[in-house]
Amino acid sequence: MQPIMQYSVVHLTYSFAEEWEQDLFEQAMCDIGFEVFDQANAYIQTAILEDSQEALQALIADTEGVMLLGIEQCEDINWNAAWEAEHEIEELPLGVRITPHCAFGAGHHETTSMMIEALIEAQEERYFAQERYVLDMGCGTGVLGIMAKRCGATSVVAVDLDDKSVVNTLENAEANNVVLDVRLGSTPPAGKYDLILANIHRNILVEHMPMYAKQLTNGGELWLSGFYAEDIAYLTQAAEAVGLHHTETRNTNEWQWLRLKK
Repeated sequence: MQPIMQYSVVHLTYSFAEEWEQDLFEQAMCDIGFEVFDQANAYIQTAILEDSQEALQALIADTEGVMLLGIEQCEDINWNAAWEAEHEIEELPLGVRITPHCAFGAGHHETTSMMIEALIEAQEERYFAQERYVLDMGCGTGVLGIMAKRCGATSVVAVDLDDKSVVNTLENAEANNVVLDVRLGSTPPAGKYDLILANIHRNILVEHMPMYAKQLTNGGELWLSGFYAEDIAYLTQAAEAVGLHHTETRNTNEWQWLRLKK
């Protein structure tokens, strides 16, 4: 069994004039390695934080309206228990119910909601009437993989580099009576997929683009979310370079969703 990752929480104060300014700051925090934000508390793996202290201090110093109050290490059991006590089971379309652990959402963030809406539309258009093999990259709670399986996917592989995510995905899959192939790591197992779902921030999406292209079937689709309008050109350029063509864009508030086809 993989060791449980230790997390730290960074306590901040925010004073932004516009919501988009907070979004940009938190995107920059994601680039450093932070994984989740609970109001002005930001969570990161302790090992990553140890190597990112200078980058964090520089970002805070360069961002007007942000002040660092302190940093403390999370006790794993207490953190999970506190999160789950405050976040009740959430019900999504098709009767899917998600219990999120501390570092993951329940499926209502704009980026996840756009993915879910597209999956429901695909089901209604009988996309899943044929055999469809799906990859959920950066699965978090497993919500997208579970939704894809509930929509009729033949098989779903769910991958995340966080062992907590693997555990949470397995728990949610069992609770929803679906079977997922859940893997710990940053790359999927060898194979071909008809549909790849990746709700991750921009830099990781660009880094993974050649891998997505290699593992998509001919005519397969890549759905991306987790980024802003200014990131679209950067992503589509990386996609075109590996033979993936941009066919559709959607947005909710500042968040974007892209459909790409091989």
